[in-house]
Amino acid sequence: MWKLVLPALVFATSVPALDCNGHAELCNRKYSNISFMGAHNSPFVGVGPADNQLDPVGTQLDGGVRFLTAQTHDKDGAIQLCHTSCALEDAGTLDDFLGTVKTWMGRNVDEVLTLLITNEDAIDINKFGDSFQKLGLDAFAFTPEGDLAMDDWPTLGTLIARSKRLIVFMDYNMNTAQVPYIMDEFKYYFETPFDPTDPDFPQCDIDRPAGASPDGRMFIVNHNLNFEILPGVLIPDLTRIETTNSVGSIIAQSDLCYGKYQRMPNVVLLDFVGLGDAMGAQNVLNKF
Repeated sequence: MWKLVLPALVFATSVPALDCNGHAELCNRKYSNISFMGAHNSPFVGVGPADNQLDPVGTQLDGGVRFLTAQTHDKDGAIQLCHTSCALEDAGTLDDFLGTVKTWMGRNVDEVLTLLITNEDAIDINKFGDSFQKLGLDAFAFTPEGDLAMDDWPTLGTLIARSKRLIVFMDYNMNTAQVPYIMDEFKYYFETPFDPTDPDFPQCDIDRPAGASPDGRMFIVNHNLNFEILPGVLIPDLTRIETTNSVGSIIAQSDLCYGKYQRMPNVVLLDFVGLGDAMGAQNVLNKF
């Protein structure tokens, strides 16, 4: 008697696809060694004072953005995408936002996408998990095996080969013991100050987490210009967006960061990401 013995399945650790996030050169690059242009407050679309983007989320993704941030708030027990408060700006439900993400990922199978979700209202993390599970996005979500050092992150090619193409972070009030794929942002990143008002973006200081060491963390640069319309009231500066989102402006601040940390930003968060030349700056940072 004989029987057929199939070889054990082994996840690929190199490139299974022609392109990863549109570039073959990225397939063998670790996630922690890539620079992404990010859409700051991606769901808040329009020209109102609380809007940060002009194009809907699907258009942002089609334009090359692979890092989306979204604010969430509790509205009558539901998770709603609201800017500061739902009375000021209400962009719909988390489910609708994640549905757009799921549809886009289904059409673009060689892409790795990152979500950074804020949870200021301390909504139960299991409610977020329910939304991901209901839409089937949990199946695409990457779950680390323990705490990852910078060099422990997989390559884009590996993430695509494993169909773990969605990376999810939350700023506060996450619980990885209950939803392990929603990771602690500040365990893995530090951020420069948000709501900058100087058009020269003259610094790359650590703002959050306070007092943190840059060692072992990726980092996010908030390159989204604001102006003060009333004392203490800031709104996104659309009038200077072509300059703010230019290659020259983004690379100038990134060079400051390099001088301070000897590495380029992992994420540059932009308002109105479809204006200017975000993808041109991304290519420069990734040395294309």
